[in-house]
Amino acid sequence: MDILYCGDEKIEDGLILSILSLMRTVEEPLHIYVLTMEIQVGEKKYHAIPPAFTAALDRAVKEISGENFVVLFDLTELFCEEIPEANMDTRFTPYCMLRLFADKISELPDKVLYLDNDVICRRDCSGFFHQDIFEYEFAGVPDYYGRWFFRRNIFKMDYQNSGVLLLNMRMLRRTGLLQKCRQLCAEKKMFMPDQSALNKLSVSKKRMPRRFNEQRKLHEDTVLQHFTTSFRFFPWFHIVTVKPWEIEKVHSRLKLHEYDGLFDTYRHLVADIQKEVQEELHEGTKGDSTGFLYN
Repeated sequence: MDILYCGDEKIEDGLILSILSLMRTVEEPLHIYVLTMEIQVGEKKYHAIPPAFTAALDRAVKEISGENFVVLFDLTELFCEEIPEANMDTRFTPYCMLRLFADKISELPDKVLYLDNDVICRRDCSGFFHQDIFEYEFAGVPDYYGRWFFRRNIFKMDYQNSGVLLLNMRMLRRTGLLQKCRQLCAEKKMFMPDQSALNKLSVSKKRMPRRFNEQRKLHEDTVLQHFTTSFRFFPWFHIVTVKPWEIEKVHSRLKLHEYDGLFDTYRHLVADIQKEVQEELHEGTKGDSTGFLYN
């Protein structure tokens, strides 16, 4: 199974936890591709995921199966060539648009499952991955809130959440959808720019059941749980944002203990990886990165 993640060094905890959940539920080999970059927007600096981290993660997944791997791609240069200028200072980081550069990576296979780092695989998702999407650019699940507010057709809830996307890379390269999305993000400021662009410009997307991207509350049939921001109305209106690596909040605020076994494994693996990375950095094996400044 081919999996894609994107982000900066702040996604490391989520990346470990999400990959661990896949290894616990999926029996086939996992080929994990991670896109990152180094960038500065005004005074705010974003740092790329260090190669030492993904190297340690690669060794960890190979302990389960020698066919597993984790590979890192630094897209700083590619991002510089097509800066999404209109959306560089939104409430979302520039990394949300990094997935729109997937067609630039020749090493990516013809079909890949993109996951946000706050997605936990609760049940085997191989059936979702191996479905036939030959005629579609991607397959996804309607956005829990956006399906009401951002849909183009009032009779169809076709506005999809971009946190779980099965990407048909063969068709995406042929239709140029991702390139069109990058251009739109460069020209027009949007709320949730990558998601808005994909939904606006896609001409062939497959709608999947909610269980493959559960964005609000765990259900018995949930396969992939996405820890997104949600709204609660009782006993008063409030916003809830809890990420899966915030284990205490998962227990206290979400009252969720479904993943306690996963959390135990996660704690040990995080400690091991941190130790390996520190040892490698101490030995001076981490390459220097000058980064990219955007004003």
